[in-house]
Amino acid sequence: MSTRNDGTLNGLATEGRLPEAADLDLLPTSAQVALLCEQDHRAVRAVQAASEQLVTAIDAAAVRLRRGGRLIEVGAGTPGRLAVLDAAECGPTFGVEEGQVIGVMAGGSDAVPKAAENGEDDHRAGATDLVAASLTSDDVVLAVSASGRTPYVRGAIAAASAVRALTIAVVNNPDSPIAAECDLAVEALTGPEVISGSTRLKAGTAQKLVLNTFSTLLMVKLGHTYGDLMVNVRASNTKLRWRSQRIVAEAAGVDTEQAAEALTEAGGQAKVATVMLLAGVDAATARSRLTAAAGHVRAAVAGSAAP
Repeated sequence: MSTRNDGTLNGLATEGRLPEAADLDLLPTSAQVALLCEQDHRAVRAVQAASEQLVTAIDAAAVRLRRGGRLIEVGAGTPGRLAVLDAAECGPTFGVEEGQVIGVMAGGSDAVPKAAENGEDDHRAGATDLVAASLTSDDVVLAVSASGRTPYVRGAIAAASAVRALTIAVVNNPDSPIAAECDLAVEALTGPEVISGSTRLKAGTAQKLVLNTFSTLLMVKLGHTYGDLMVNVRASNTKLRWRSQRIVAEAAGVDTEQAAEALTEAGGQAKVATVMLLAGVDAATARSRLTAAAGHVRAAVAGSAAP
């Protein structure tokens, strides 16, 4: 089968056949597992090969979000579920305000636990769903599609482009329509799958890696971490309250008792408690400094503006 992207599914690299998997059903389990693992390694290498594209996309997105924009991740099927998952996890991990990172998928929330694959063919629905999000030119739309041609995602891109939001494609085939229609593209070229055409496999693995990298480093640039510590974590359960205490203790170089006392005074906010301990100030001053520093702990400790 040809792997040239001629605009049809038959021409897509991700729809081709993987020679090593031709006799998959005849292989012993050990060989099957080894083959799947090797293909996931290829997914990692594909993302590494797109690292410069990722750098450009992250830096461009940070500019928009610093102006008050939002990150909106869009997809259909597996890419849609990955987009919704990534968006949902930004809240508890980085303490972002509700609505700052949004996941949108074809078929809506009902399509997350139960497949609704016909939704991916609806170009108009993609546009409608993005218009309903009240897009602005400061928003960033991350458009995820293994094929690079999904009509729902293309509809979303059209709506985003109409208001001059920044559009970034995350695709697994070269020279795709979605990449061409977006301002920027991250092309993680994963090739044929172990199960021919099942792009929830290494194409999906690569998409998850791209989304992890993109959203994590974007949040780092926005000041939601201090070094490698997630000082903006929402302590909403026992595990996270323990984690907040450990993070503050690590960040400030104090014992857990001191960290707990600071967290109490800070109303449970790890970032505020960290600035209190590092700068030797009270909670009100720490909050004031963080506001002036746009949430960046290092700048708040130094008493300076956002970097």
